[in-house]
Amino acid sequence: MRNRILLTIALAAFAGSALAAPVKTVKSGKGQAVAADNGMTLYTFKNDKKGVSNCYDDCAKNWPPFIAASGAKAEGAYSQVSRKDGAMQWAKDGKPLYFWVKDMKEGDATGDAVKGVWDAARP
Repeated sequence: MRNRILLTIALAAFAGSALAAPVKTVKSGKGQAVAADNGMTLYTFKNDKKGVSNCYDDCAKNWPPFIAASGAKAEGAYSQVSRKDGAMQWAKDGKPLYFWVKDMKEGDATGDAVKGVWDAARP
């Protein structure tokens, strides 16, 4: 019985962490950056308002939003914002997070400072 309880607690802890923001810190040529669990750097857009994404259409083709999996739970500095299509997008400190299509591998941060409005998210 005790083993069954411990297993249940362990599975619940794993499930909880699996549903939290899937991010990590990576080393880039521009210092430490926040990345998705796939290692790709995440960015914020200065034209966004806290809790509101303003990157759609052509913008979102170049800067794909970091979409939260169904059932994912916000935690700590990470929250979710609702997009016009109903999808939930991860945000850090209220600022929606995006990928940059020109980053090719973990640690790339080629989108940092693009047009003066894109910044690599920092831990």
